[in-house]
Amino acid sequence: MIEAAGLTKLYGQFVAVDDLSFVVQPGEVMGLVGPNGAGKTTTLRCVSGVIPPARGTVRICGHDLATAPLAAKQELAYFPDEPRLFEYLSVRQHLTFTARLYHVRDHEPKAKALLAELELAEKADKLPGELSRGMKQKLAIACGLLHSPKAILFDEPLTGLDPHGIRQMKDTILRLAREGTAMVISSHLLHLVGEICSHILILKQGRKVVHGTLAEVRQRFAETAPGVSLEEVFFRATASTEPPSP
Repeated sequence: MIEAAGLTKLYGQFVAVDDLSFVVQPGEVMGLVGPNGAGKTTTLRCVSGVIPPARGTVRICGHDLATAPLAAKQELAYFPDEPRLFEYLSVRQHLTFTARLYHVRDHEPKAKALLAELELAEKADKLPGELSRGMKQKLAIACGLLHSPKAILFDEPLTGLDPHGIRQMKDTILRLAREGTAMVISSHLLHLVGEICSHILILKQGRKVVHGTLAEVRQRFAETAPGVSLEEVFFRATASTEPPSP
């Protein structure tokens, strides 16, 4: 489970995230969307422990990120929009190194299965410099999934992937959800959110303006526009001057 309560992040006097609360239960996939500068990446960085919030709490699978960071991060995987890799480690060595960091015993079968699922098996001995942008993204994801995290944060997971890779990534995300993983996916691709997410959270200027299941959100806006699309929901929500939803 991923839980944020009263999450607030300040940069000087600028409020990047303002009193944000949400819960993602096991098996749920929450789409985190909003205009540029809405606070999506800042939210993910706070929830992942990359940066500390000014106020509020984050709990990962029951572990408080501030007081039990190792226990919380042991259950978590965070995939930023730009893969962070070691230039002098091969694909296979990345997985071996990750297994040591997370104390994953007998990791070879799991690593082999992940490389096959993400279509990296033939690149196992390649260095990052020999990989395409999409392959680097897949390698980062393989490393992040090796310790079987119960909570996952994705920031634009489809960046750099070709159409086949996009379909494969969707399948992987849906598989993880079926297995009970709680996930947050930040994306500007509303069709992706509509296809794989069970819930949606729309931010504007760091504040929550819409939050709920996709069905609930569509129903809420259908009162004024029957058959409303997710894209229209987004535009109406981010243009609204109404106070944020509870």
